[in-house]
Amino acid sequence: MKYCKTCVTPDTRPRITFNEEGVCNACLNKDAKDKINWSLREEEFHSVVAGLKRLGCEYDCVVPFSGGKDSSAIAWKLKHNYGLNPLLVTFHPLIPSAVAWHNREEIIHKGGFDQVMVRPNQKVSRHLSRRFFIERGNPEVHRNAGINAVPVRVAVNYQIPLVMYAEHGESEYGGRVLSEEHTRTRDFAEVIEHQIGDDPRNWTDEVVEERDLAPYLYPELDQITSVGVTSFYFSYFFRWSILENWDYLQTKIDFHTDPDGRTPGTFTNYDSLDDHIDTLYYYMQYIKFGFGRSTRMASRLIQNGQLSRKTAVALVRKHDHEFPHTHHKDHLDYLGMSAEEFTETVDKHRDPGIWEKTEKGEWKHKHPIF
Repeated sequence: MKYCKTCVTPDTRPRITFNEEGVCNACLNKDAKDKINWSLREEEFHSVVAGLKRLGCEYDCVVPFSGGKDSSAIAWKLKHNYGLNPLLVTFHPLIPSAVAWHNREEIIHKGGFDQVMVRPNQKVSRHLSRRFFIERGNPEVHRNAGINAVPVRVAVNYQIPLVMYAEHGESEYGGRVLSEEHTRTRDFAEVIEHQIGDDPRNWTDEVVEERDLAPYLYPELDQITSVGVTSFYFSYFFRWSILENWDYLQTKIDFHTDPDGRTPGTFTNYDSLDDHIDTLYYYMQYIKFGFGRSTRMASRLIQNGQLSRKTAVALVRKHDHEFPHTHHKDHLDYLGMSAEEFTETVDKHRDPGIWEKTEKGEWKHKHPIF
């Protein structure tokens, strides 16, 4: 494993690239962001807003809404700073948290929003979580599909012209940028390539029929075209900072954070709180790719000049490896697994280029960050 010389992201992050000096493309993008005229980008956004208002739709846009800091900050700004009427669309978490429920209610009541929440068939969802955890080491594959498909389906069904996503992750955090236009707008190619990596119709088996997969299926492209739905990234128009989103939101609502003061695997208490399955997802990221949740957060803060690399390295070494004990029983219950079966599944997904067993039978990371 090689680590970026500027942040702490390793080259095992899927689709990331490094230049000859050993700097990842997320950090290179940060340099490009510094040269953007953000005032002109905001003017471009105002022209988009003006166009939406001229259409006179009941809802101006859809905001994919988890109740977290990012989607909440975007929704609040669209409504109260720019005069739009967003419809908040939520794909139900796999293992919902009380914190997220509180935060969603705060936004909806204090901000004055309408919300649509889709909760898929729980028998099918649990089955797919278990299957994908065993097959791919990722219990959230189908949830990611639903998060991507449902907002666009709602936009088509309600004839809403715009879906406003948060950030373009491939450029913000390191990955494969399909084109310059893809940093501004999201299309089906990017959803399949980067968000799901698969067609949900492939998921039928002895339990799941194709009609069970409706919540996970993206609308047909001719439906999207006939309504004229466009999907934008908020981060194209406004400089993106997850820390600043959190700071902003604290001035608007009583935003609750992790009740334990810190989320397992990282040093923060305010990020990715809506679904308890996330702690397992990030732990499996550590197992499969050798880096965890602390690396993810530290690199994002470094790229926005909010954390030093020296401090980041110390935080990564302290927290990245942590097992998500807090909700481990919930994970086992949701996946329908014994502790022994769970451990066997985890170990099956360890990359032998990253992990080795010691003489004591313990797993050791071969390439920790210095």
